[in-house]
Amino acid sequence: MAIYRCNKCAYLAEVTTDSIGKTQLCPQCGHTDRVYDTTFFVKKLLEKYFASLASLKRIQAEADNQEPPTAPAQQPSLEGINLHNTDLISTDLQHGPIHDWFSARKIQVKPNYKAVDTTGFFDEVAVELGKNYETYKEIINRIRSAQRVGQPGFFIQLAKKSQKEAQAITTFCRQLYDYSFVAKYYYQKPEKTINLTLQSSQLIQDFFAGEWLEWYALMQVLALCQERNIPFSCARNLSIVFANEDLHELDVFFLLNSKTTLCIECKTGEFRQSIDKYVTLRKRLGLTKEQFIVCVLGLPDDQASGLSSMYDLTFVSEKGLIPHVARLL
Repeated sequence: MAIYRCNKCAYLAEVTTDSIGKTQLCPQCGHTDRVYDTTFFVKKLLEKYFASLASLKRIQAEADNQEPPTAPAQQPSLEGINLHNTDLISTDLQHGPIHDWFSARKIQVKPNYKAVDTTGFFDEVAVELGKNYETYKEIINRIRSAQRVGQPGFFIQLAKKSQKEAQAITTFCRQLYDYSFVAKYYYQKPEKTINLTLQSSQLIQDFFAGEWLEWYALMQVLALCQERNIPFSCARNLSIVFANEDLHELDVFFLLNSKTTLCIECKTGEFRQSIDKYVTLRKRLGLTKEQFIVCVLGLPDDQASGLSSMYDLTFVSEKGLIPHVARLL
């Protein structure tokens, strides 16, 4: 038996077993989703049920001023999961190991579940940006510049670009419009010009201002976990409070294999004034130099190596992030 469930409108139907693993259009809303084996689907459904149950128990324990359940928190499996369209990660159960890790160090945590929910389009655009930053750099710089001065939009001239680059930029700008990251998109064919009108949404502004690199780092490490079947717990925009009430927000945090800890701080602009803060934070968290990563957009390899030698931190570019993480596993 096989089951099709639309993640957009919740349409549910039993389909033939020869459709397992394939994608098909939802007859109700037209959204595309994968067909699952019934046993696999029920297994994932039970995982979510027990996740919700554990969450209720934790909330009840905190309300009663009791310790949360002592059973070890489970780490989710990414087998058969579409990383770019799941809310499996945005649960209390998934964040449980991270909660326990910080509690053991007398540090309070406040997870941001929405920050790891990939049912939207932030993650897709971030991965496309990170993998092809040199091609799209002009677009991002123009968007950020327009946001700073309150400019409603701008145009991109393609006439002097190669056909391959012009096609990539056109496709990406169209994607930004399809996903509502820009309010308007218009291609003037005779002039070979793209006109973009920006969104006023604060979420979109924050994304282009730098949060996209956090999404990129999160998704790249998740993809590595899925590829190697590595148990994990992760968080983004994780608020932590030390015993002396010092408050910090961690960009991306991972527990891999229940033992390897990663703290990834992402910078798309100036980062040097933050180095001392990061060194102090690394020591307070009890992490090694290799576990505290400063991911700086476009940082040359030789500069990343030099900075890593000077300070008790690991500096990488967006391209050097996964090679470094892979060496730790």
